[in-house]
Amino acid sequence: MEIFGIPIQALMGQLLIGLINGSFYALLSLGLAVIFGLLNIINFTHGAQYMLGAFGAYLLMNKLGLGYWWALVLVPLLVGATGVVIERTMLARLYKLDHLYGLLLTFGLGLIIQGLFRNEFGSTGLPYAIPSQLQGGQNLGFMFLPNYRAWVIGASLLVCLGTWFVIERTKLGGYLRAATENPQIVQAFGINVPRMITLTYGFGVALAALAGVMAAPIYQVSPQMGADLIIVVFAVVVIGGMGSIMGAIITGFGLGLIEGLTKVFYPEASSTVIFVIMAIVLLVRPAGLFGTQK
Repeated sequence: MEIFGIPIQALMGQLLIGLINGSFYALLSLGLAVIFGLLNIINFTHGAQYMLGAFGAYLLMNKLGLGYWWALVLVPLLVGATGVVIERTMLARLYKLDHLYGLLLTFGLGLIIQGLFRNEFGSTGLPYAIPSQLQGGQNLGFMFLPNYRAWVIGASLLVCLGTWFVIERTKLGGYLRAATENPQIVQAFGINVPRMITLTYGFGVALAALAGVMAAPIYQVSPQMGADLIIVVFAVVVIGGMGSIMGAIITGFGLGLIEGLTKVFYPEASSTVIFVIMAIVLLVRPAGLFGTQK
């Protein structure tokens, strides 16, 4: 069976790859959107923190014998804790300055982290095994669906929608949004705004680390893995709207699918289609598809 002259197995396979990529685009752009929307920091360290998540899983396995499920819990907490330290010791000093200072600081930190890991582990990718519980797959007739890839898509969607619900539909999220607009009033209600800001940055970093852990069995663990992805993720955030939580989620998954379809119908454009879409969106709607013009 064919669709537009393309075998359905090939089409569905590329759509699956697109959904996998979209899962990581959504998780990473969600972390960026949380950090920018609530802290007004353009976090260029995000790619390195994603890489730290993958290496954290690799090191837990090889040094301590702790498998994937332990890494899924421990690594986001540990990498998120490093984010808390970065925010308290460095970023907190820059909030009253131009955004450019935060961008330059986080860009420099990302280069330092990546360089340290490249010196220690080299540039060659390191393998990380799929957990035994998620090996194999399901034959759907028109395609073979690997269990681990189905898990990544489902888990990413669950984390993204859970984050959106907390920020947009709960009292805690209301405090977070209010703290970005008028921190003095929120402080007057007894809320520790600096602590809230610190934990928010740590949570955004933890999302990047979580994406890194889930990416480790699919892509090889490499110091460059974050640098290869972060530019695309920033394009996703710009298209969805800087600071828009739902925009990051919908745009991440949607652009992953568009990228997958492009690889089927016009492979030469698959590496640039997201940037072409970004240019068009910026011309038509500079605030992004789901952003608000300030």
